[in-house]
Amino acid sequence: MADQLSGRRRAHLAKFIEPFRVAPGRKVRLAKDFDPAFRGGLHKKKQGVELLEEGVALLSEYQTRLAAQDSWGVLVVLQAMDTAGKDGTIRHVMSGVNP
Repeated sequence: MADQLSGRRRAHLAKFIEPFRVAPGRKVRLAKDFDPAFRGGLHKKKQGVELLEEGVALLSEYQTRLAAQDSWGVLVVLQAMDTAGKDGTIRHVMSGVNP
C-alpha cells in the first residue's frame, strides 16, 4: 500500500508528521513544545482512520528498510495520563510492524 500512495497523500502525511519530528540532539519539553489539543486538520474520525491506515503501511515499509540497513531504529515516545489511550494508540499504530 505504501508504494501505491499518491504524491498528494504522501505530501499530506509528511505535513501531518512534521510537527512531531525532533531534530537529533534537540532537547524537548513536552508541555512547552507540543500542543496536546493538536488535531492536524482532521475533523472527522474517517479522516483519522484513513491516515492511520496509510501511516501503518508506511511504518511497515520503513521497518523493512531499516532492518535491511541494520544501523538505525525508531523511538516512539508516548506521554499521557492514565486511561488516556496509550495502549490503544500502540495497538493501532504499531499493528503493521514487528517489534
